[in-house]
Amino acid sequence: MANKEEILLTAKGYAELEEELNDLRVNKRAENVLAIKEARSHGDLSENSEYDAARDEQAKIEARIQELEYKLEHATIIDTKDKTSVNVGCDVTIEYVGDDETDTYSIVGSLEADPFENKISNESPIGRALMGAKVGEIISVEGPNGSYQVKVLEIA
Repeated sequence: MANKEEILLTAKGYAELEEELNDLRVNKRAENVLAIKEARSHGDLSENSEYDAARDEQAKIEARIQELEYKLEHATIIDTKDKTSVNVGCDVTIEYVGDDETDTYSIVGSLEADPFENKISNESPIGRALMGAKVGEIISVEGPNGSYQVKVLEIA
């Protein structure tokens, strides 16, 4: 591989991926081996849908293990101690200018992004616009429905 892909993760996100990988290796693999063994005991494998399903599940488990191993191997753990400007790993409270509505977001790498939990990627339009901003700054965000402005109220 010529250039290393950088995968940004918070320490919590890294730990969650490690936990999932461990569960797949220790528990899911063992459960799957038992399912394959049980399906084999039912006789003719050419017409055994349980066996086919167990083998498909085995392929999915192994693919996910490989994916997680790759992500963990290429991960850069972000632990932001400098809270003077917005960066990956920060929680930022913003106010939508002209709307008086506020939101608090956690800025995370794209792998951890979950808008339903207010975790936004540093690569999203608002995340990209907020990167490097300081408390009190008003930032213009280019969104899919046009641009809007937000004011940074707090960085934690």
